[in-house]
Amino acid sequence: MDADAESRREIRELVESWAVWRDAGDWQRLRTVWHDDGRMMATWFQGTADGFVEANKQGWARGVRILHFLGGSSIDVAGDRAVSQTKMTISQRAEVHGILCDVVCTGRFYDFFERRSGRWGLVLRQPIYERDRIDAVDPSAELRLDQGTLARFPAGYRHLAYLQTEVGYEVKRDMPGLEGPAVEELYARGAGWLRGEPAS
Repeated sequence: MDADAESRREIRELVESWAVWRDAGDWQRLRTVWHDDGRMMATWFQGTADGFVEANKQGWARGVRILHFLGGSSIDVAGDRAVSQTKMTISQRAEVHGILCDVVCTGRFYDFFERRSGRWGLVLRQPIYERDRIDAVDPSAELRLDQGTLARFPAGYRHLAYLQTEVGYEVKRDMPGLEGPAVEELYARGAGWLRGEPAS
């Protein structure tokens, strides 16, 4: 196996471990996916890897359960740096206006990786939110959403944002979607990262 292929294997293993460990509440091992200065961007959290792990612990204690399922990936390697894109879905269940609902959001994890002292680690994760939907768990329930609130958020994750707002999170309103300036800027940052530029 050549060096780049081995790097891709190691990075994919980290991506998969992130999903399993986060969803299982294995916080100690989850933290090892990032380097010490790693950062995480999400609809409901933007900050350091340490802060993300702690916020997840607190949410878990309150009964928040957010699940992740992974699909195919594409990993570009340039020496000791890499950009990984992985298809994913985010699934969250919570009450919205008194009705138990499921939200499913499809997108990609866009990850900035770096090899330091022989070890690959995550430097920055920025999800791309492409499409979502919300459904009542009981199909006979009549769910009515406030259209004004829904319209405040981008189309790629507006139902996810609606549910997360309902459970008390402050949701970021300008995350990258399938198209548009935000995702184009992210792609440019990824290309710069592979050329040796900072991740942000």
